[in-house]
Amino acid sequence: MSRSKKDVGVTLQKKGVSFRVWAPFAKSVAVTGTFNNWTETPLNSEGDGYWAGMVEGAAAGQEYKYVISTDSSRLVKNDPRSLQLTTTAGNSVIVDSDFDWSGDNFQPLALAQQVMYELHVGTFSRADPATIGTLKEAEAKLDYLADLGITAIELMPIGGMSMDRGWGYAIDYIFAVESLYGGHRQLLEFVKAAHARGIAVVLDVVYNHFGPDNNLDLWQFDGWSENGKGGIYFYNDWRSKTPWADTRPDYGRPEVRQFILDNVRAWLLDCHLDGLRVDSTIYIRNAEGHNDDPATDIAEGWSLLQDVNKLARKLKPSALMIAEDVGINNYLTKPAGEGGAGFDSQWGVTFPHALRAVLDAINDADRNIGLVLEELSRVFNGNVFQRVVYGDSHDSAANGSARLVEEITPGRPDSIYARQRSLIAAVIILTAPGVPMLLQGQEFMQGGSFNDWQELDWDKAERYAGIITAYKHLIALRKNAHNVSAGLLGQGISVLQADQDNKVIAYHRWDKGGPKDDTVVIVNFASGEYKNYELSFPHDGLWRVRFNSTWKGYSPDFSDATASDITVQNGRASLDLPPSAALILSQDD
Repeated sequence: MSRSKKDVGVTLQKKGVSFRVWAPFAKSVAVTGTFNNWTETPLNSEGDGYWAGMVEGAAAGQEYKYVISTDSSRLVKNDPRSLQLTTTAGNSVIVDSDFDWSGDNFQPLALAQQVMYELHVGTFSRADPATIGTLKEAEAKLDYLADLGITAIELMPIGGMSMDRGWGYAIDYIFAVESLYGGHRQLLEFVKAAHARGIAVVLDVVYNHFGPDNNLDLWQFDGWSENGKGGIYFYNDWRSKTPWADTRPDYGRPEVRQFILDNVRAWLLDCHLDGLRVDSTIYIRNAEGHNDDPATDIAEGWSLLQDVNKLARKLKPSALMIAEDVGINNYLTKPAGEGGAGFDSQWGVTFPHALRAVLDAINDADRNIGLVLEELSRVFNGNVFQRVVYGDSHDSAANGSARLVEEITPGRPDSIYARQRSLIAAVIILTAPGVPMLLQGQEFMQGGSFNDWQELDWDKAERYAGIITAYKHLIALRKNAHNVSAGLLGQGISVLQADQDNKVIAYHRWDKGGPKDDTVVIVNFASGEYKNYELSFPHDGLWRVRFNSTWKGYSPDFSDATASDITVQNGRASLDLPPSAALILSQDD
């Protein structure tokens, strides 16, 4: 294995700019750009596949490309490590990444204390609805997110895309920040501004494939390929094929591993990001996306995931490292020393489907509370926070599905039933064992499916201000902001009631236990009210209602059903359960 190469890409120096690029099968390589009037300045072979050279007078803001000559062709390519491009069909841009980080000593909270918010820059906020949203426009909404109680933003991918809009998962340039989003500097400004408000920034990265097709510049970058496949950056055999493109990176090639690991380094160190969410790790570790099929496993992919997390720990011990996989693999969050991949947590990809199974049904008889109970009991390696739980994500709210509120009452995503049941979902997400995550707009009843062109309807933030208030109350309880719900930050979970006939569940969360810690969540999924419904409680005494989803303050057409504090004797109590409602209770001293 070759040694790691330093200063690959562009390095600004006092007299100019040095360039270094990997093109092992090239006969010659030159750099062309605005600094030499688009003539060619030759680079020197370093004898190990890399080509390098210094261009005096070159400076930040100037554009450039590489000219790669082979025996039979002359290729003009953008820099694979470009930090910014005019467009992906345009030119690489020399970026001065020097930035004033003074005062930015931010440290993210532990995962147990996080409330995450998935954000797509292009649709989150737009000053002009005819254009794509930018990081600057998203920055203007940070006070709103801080007031909501969000502690971490999960940015969907922001790398250079070949399309003028997209989800971000078809990235051509993994080091770049999409120019339409505002480019590299706007990202740095966004991160610093988020940190100033106590909000961490975690970025989705895509290493399971590059680009959407074989039009990306990395394809046969220096002219070489085997079997007509992608060349030096990709597998050139059966391992190249993915569901998105024939472009799985060659994880066994040292230079490609360094390319990916240097990308991790760039995001965490240079951009001060607080963690990474690695997309579709199942397709990094297995060619066919199978959880248990050794015949199609990619051992080099698994070791790459281990190296990604080892590097992240070395660079930033506080980094929040999250995997997206099949959601049932303990080894993703085991330490590498125990054979695991070493992630902190993984997306609970089965969680939103369980919520839909119980909330989307039209008839109460069809509501399956068993799936929700199964999700409440799911834990990896004895740590409930090794799972991110959510009701909507860019995946579950698309791909033939819609947002939860849309599926509850199709065509009427802000109906009273959608509002009632979406709050039930919010209660479960924010009280279940795991790290809770919201999808942008979820807190103000955004309907439809997630897509890459429709901006959030911010008018709904005023129209459904009461629903936002409910989310604020729930998030405050989740974070134990009022010192009455510490159990939601703990590992403890037990089911107190699993009433399939009446569609009622109740569960107990605790950390150390006792008053202001033990927390009980009661959910009536049914459309009818239950009088004097009897339940078990962890302790005798007075239990106070901390949250009642039927309160008219959340919506004027809610029932405002009375939910009185409860006195428990001999471990039992009777209470009235409003229809389609959720209650949260805990004890005082």
